[in-house]
Amino acid sequence: MNKKILFYKLSILLLSVILLNSCHTANRVIVPSNIVTIGKRLGIRVDNNDYLPLYREAASWIGVPYKYGGDTRLGIDCSGLTRQIYLSVYSISLGRTSEDIYRKSYRIAKRNLQDGDLVFFSTGKKSRINHVGIYLKKGYFIHSSTSKGVVLNHINEPYYVKTWRGAGRIKE
Repeated sequence: MNKKILFYKLSILLLSVILLNSCHTANRVIVPSNIVTIGKRLGIRVDNNDYLPLYREAASWIGVPYKYGGDTRLGIDCSGLTRQIYLSVYSISLGRTSEDIYRKSYRIAKRNLQDGDLVFFSTGKKSRINHVGIYLKKGYFIHSSTSKGVVLNHINEPYYVKTWRGAGRIKE
């Protein structure tokens, strides 16, 4: 009887491993493990002076498609991405909209941006805050673009200069 139970448990374990390894790769979470891999995934140089938990988490979201109201790796919007990264890296729960997140932060000057700070934009016809990203370094920020999904852009690109509304840091 014990041999049958052991055989049954091993069969289930083996079947689970086979099924998990055969999953479609598009839905797998890619968690870069070293600095070079993280940097390549992000498209920027990452080194030991950077806050690696932030960069590792950011890199794991690159390429996730945009989905309005989305909050998962199957599809995510800008505030959902910001919220998920902050929760994972800093254990801080943010609001669900860009405006909620803006209200929860205190203003900082663009010249004082540090990795993990928030960048806010107004990309619509009205001047309200409707887009948020997380600043990484040297002008680059991660966000979920409606056309390209989760990507890095530079705050000095003409579009982001034109739509810039400010930067913020979360009150702790």
